[in-house]
Amino acid sequence: MVELAGIIVLGIIAQWVAWRFKLPAILPLILIGLLVGPISTLFTEDGTKLIRPIWNKTEGLFLGESLYHFVSLAIGVILFEGGLTLKRSEITRVGPVITKLITLGSAVTFFLAGTAAHFIFDLPWQISFLFSALIIVTGPTVITPILRNIPLKKDLSAVLKWEGILIDPIGALVAVLVFEFISIGEGQGYTQTGLLEFVKVLLLGFTFGFSFAHALTLAIKKNYVPHYLLNVVSLSVVLSVFVISELFAHESGLLAVVVMGMVMGNTQLPNIKELLYFKESLSILLISMLFILLSASMNLPELELLYSPNTLILFAIVVFVVRPLGVFISTMGSNLNFREKLFISWVGPRGIVAAGIASLFGSKLILRGEPGAEYITPLVFMIVLGTVLLNASTARFMAKLLGVFLEKSEGILIIGASKVPRLIASYLKKNNRHVVLIDNNQNNIEKAKNLGLEAFVANIYSDALTDNIELNDVGYLMALTGNSDINEYAIETFKKEFGEQGSFRLVNSDEMNDPENNPMEGLFSHTDDFITLTEAARSNPVIHEIELKGKEHYEGLIEITKADKDIVPIFIKTLDGDLKIISSFSKNFEDIKEGCKLVYLGKLLEADKQDKKQKT
Repeated sequence: MVELAGIIVLGIIAQWVAWRFKLPAILPLILIGLLVGPISTLFTEDGTKLIRPIWNKTEGLFLGESLYHFVSLAIGVILFEGGLTLKRSEITRVGPVITKLITLGSAVTFFLAGTAAHFIFDLPWQISFLFSALIIVTGPTVITPILRNIPLKKDLSAVLKWEGILIDPIGALVAVLVFEFISIGEGQGYTQTGLLEFVKVLLLGFTFGFSFAHALTLAIKKNYVPHYLLNVVSLSVVLSVFVISELFAHESGLLAVVVMGMVMGNTQLPNIKELLYFKESLSILLISMLFILLSASMNLPELELLYSPNTLILFAIVVFVVRPLGVFISTMGSNLNFREKLFISWVGPRGIVAAGIASLFGSKLILRGEPGAEYITPLVFMIVLGTVLLNASTARFMAKLLGVFLEKSEGILIIGASKVPRLIASYLKKNNRHVVLIDNNQNNIEKAKNLGLEAFVANIYSDALTDNIELNDVGYLMALTGNSDINEYAIETFKKEFGEQGSFRLVNSDEMNDPENNPMEGLFSHTDDFITLTEAARSNPVIHEIELKGKEHYEGLIEITKADKDIVPIFIKTLDGDLKIISSFSKNFEDIKEGCKLVYLGKLLEADKQDKKQKT
């Protein structure tokens, strides 16, 4: 009981440490597991582990192969959750670079790393290629914490983000297929019968995954499953698919749940967000337990296998040869320059799925007596820990060294995606500014996307917002919702993260009626709140530009806008085309010169009408 509770408590502590110090969670999890497992035998009185995952006739958590059954089910749930995140539309949207990275890049890693492992450690070819299949995976759980505090160009951060997301289930699928081929070949000698068994595993895995995915989707859409049971029913179906598939064809369960997740993730499932949130929370708990258990189950002799120059040689080949070759081959003919390709080559930490499946497959192959199987888990753990430590400690330095680090963040994050924010965002996009809208209203987000804007559903009260890598270049924050509490919370919470160049929000009705208490972060004008902006946009949903003759001309126009509720000043456009956000301290611009432009929303100013008449 103490050990089981200790695993859960230590796992959550490791997750908190990872969050607090902005590290990949896998790092503290594995280190804690090693400390309470094999390393603890060096200082305990009787030489036993503080946590003993495997039953040793007197003590332990799991009897016989029950640990591997638990690991199998846990990995199945984790892979199902990963499959849910894989969207066909995302694969087509991210472009040829990422498509090549997850195909050509994976193939390069598979063949080169497998060949290196074979010749360096003299491993059988099938074990070598299982190792290389396992280290294909990077994964968002390790990429995101490393990159979320490194301001990068949008295209560069997008490549790294989507590679991690898409390669997760793909790499797992490759590893599962290689393991199944090894398992079947062990009994059939890689004969025609063995090949037929392999095809049988593929067919049954895909069939069960596809069929149960559609059955569960139909049940949810037809409301056969009550809302409060949605998550637990989905979990029970995933576990059932895994077990039933295993009964029909041994080792096909992981393949079935990956396929099931992919299929369900690409259907129009109304409750997909809730299902993802539940599976994400469950995955965090399972991962926390899993990696402490797996690390603790390792023994000192297994770790001693790594005390060799060959280990460093293999690690160096994977990091300095295999990864760069895969990246440079995959990015040939792309718009990425040499320095950007070099940075992508450097950032390739291996993730949770790689370590988890390695422990599962390694343990199973050891029990079957497969030659060289004892190397699988320690070698993969070495690659995982080594790449995570290397990238976490040097990614920021390398970004600056290679010149891909953005010294000044010019992107703009807009909280709210109603009509006014969409108008403003469209104008910003036309003026070559990276702008992102977030809203918890799906309808508003869909309208924004239909305008070609970058927008996503998000809750500002969730920590997930700061994990979004594509917001790394954001330096301006504009809160434009109709809820003053949300606007104030957004500024207070995210001004350091996203508003280093400036954080602004709409004034509320009380502040609008009391100019003396005009907030420093007030946006546009102290005479305009969300209601007046919405009314101005409803009658005149257009953003205009008028050329200024100087500072006095600007101040005069500002006074006109204050008197007319249908006109709202938004930006100053400088001579070089830069946009300056107008705050509610509207007269505080000192560098306004002739030729600058006032950008405003609403009906046309009289002076603007006259200018346009003269030009026509």
